[in-house]
Amino acid sequence: MRVEFSPPDITEEEIEAVAAVLRSGWITTGERVAELEAALTAYTGAAGTVCLSSGTAALEMALRLLGIGPGDEVITTAYTYSATAAAICHVGARPVLCDLPAEGYLLTAEMIEPLLTTRTRAVIPVDFAGICCDYRAIKTLLWQKYRMFTPQNPVQEAIGRVAIIADAAHSLGACRDGVMSGALADFTCLSFHAVKNLTTAEGGAICWRNIAGADHSWIERQIRLLSLHGQTRTAREKLAGGWEYDIVMPGYKCNMTDCAAALGLVQLRRYPELLARRRAICRQYDTLLDGLSLELPGHILSGQNASACHLYPVYLPGCTEVRRGVLMEALSGSGVMANVHYKPLPMLTAYRALGYSPDSFPNAYRRYAGELTLPLHSRMNEAEVAYTVMQFTDIATQMGLLPPRHRPRPGPPSFLEGEEDDD
Repeated sequence: MRVEFSPPDITEEEIEAVAAVLRSGWITTGERVAELEAALTAYTGAAGTVCLSSGTAALEMALRLLGIGPGDEVITTAYTYSATAAAICHVGARPVLCDLPAEGYLLTAEMIEPLLTTRTRAVIPVDFAGICCDYRAIKTLLWQKYRMFTPQNPVQEAIGRVAIIADAAHSLGACRDGVMSGALADFTCLSFHAVKNLTTAEGGAICWRNIAGADHSWIERQIRLLSLHGQTRTAREKLAGGWEYDIVMPGYKCNMTDCAAALGLVQLRRYPELLARRRAICRQYDTLLDGLSLELPGHILSGQNASACHLYPVYLPGCTEVRRGVLMEALSGSGVMANVHYKPLPMLTAYRALGYSPDSFPNAYRRYAGELTLPLHSRMNEAEVAYTVMQFTDIATQMGLLPPRHRPRPGPPSFLEGEEDDD
C-alpha cells in the first residue's frame, strides 16, 4: 500500500468550473475572483477580502499596507516556513524571531513580550497545523504595551497598537473563542496552495477585521492598487468603460485569476464536508495512537474552539534529528509518505546570515528534532490511516523510539464514514 502525504482533493465539479472559465474568453481577474472574495468574507466573518496569487503575497501586502519598512521590526515565530519571515525581509523590515514555548507549537503572548521594542510595528503569529493561536491574549498584551508604540501611517493609527497579522495558511475553517480564522487578527493571510485544505492550485487571500476609525473601502482599494501595479482600473473595468487609466504607485503583480477562483469557489462550497472528513481522520489517528509515548496535535477541540486539521504532527520526546530521518526513510520504504514541519528558520542559510543561531532557539530545535508529520488529507480512507499507524508504530518500536505495546494490532474503526461532526 502507498499512502500519499497530501494530494489535492479535486472532483469533476472543480474541473468543469475551471473549464467553463477557459471557454468563457475571460481567464484573468474578473467575476469569479469577486465571487470568491465575497464568499470568503461571508464564511470567515471578516470585514473584507482580497484574493491574491499566494499566501506569501498576502503577508507582504499586509505589511506594505501598514507602511512597514526599513527600520521597523516584526516579531514572528522561528518555527514556521520561510514565507512568513521572507515577507518581512521583502519590505525591508527586520524579522525578530521568537522561540517556541516549552510545550506546543504556537507563539504565545508570554514569549512575545520580551521582544517588544519601540521599533516593533507588527506581530505575525502562525496558526500551526490548523489550530489558531490565542489572539485574545496577544491582543491584550499589545494593548498593555501601547505606550511603546508610535503609529507611522493611518492604518497603524486606527489600530492604535502594534498590528497583528495572522499567518493563517493552515487555519481556514478553524475558530478560537467563537471567532473564525479570518476575523481574529487585524489582518489574516490565507494560502490556497496545492497542499492546503482548500486549494486554487496557487493562490491566497488577505482578510481584515472591522477596525474602528478605518475606512474599509480605502483599505480594499489600497490592497488592489498594491497588488496590480498601482493601476487605477483593472482590465475588466477598462473593457467596460474605456481604456484610460493611471498608475498611482509602483505597485506589484500578485492578483488572482478567474481560473484559480473558479476552482476555489467549488472547493469552498465543498469545504464543510472536506473539514468533516479531516476531523474524522484525526479522530481515527487519535484512537489508534492513544496510550503511546507521543505528543499528539490535539485537533479535536470543544466549546468555541475548532481546528482546521491541516497537518497531523506527532512529537517523539527525546528523538534526535538523525533518528527521525531514519524513521522517515523506513516509512517511505513501506509506502507511507511522511514529512517534517518545520525546520526552524535559524537553521537555514538565509536566516543564519541575518545573525540567528539555532542555539538561541532551543525549544524550536527540540520540537523540530522529534517532530514527524503523518499523512492527512480528505481522500484518505480508514485502511490507509490504519496502515500508516501500523507502519509508524512498528518501525518506531523497533528503533526504540516507542516502548513495546502488547495489544492486538489495530484495525480501522468504523466511525470514519458518515460520522456527524460536533466540533
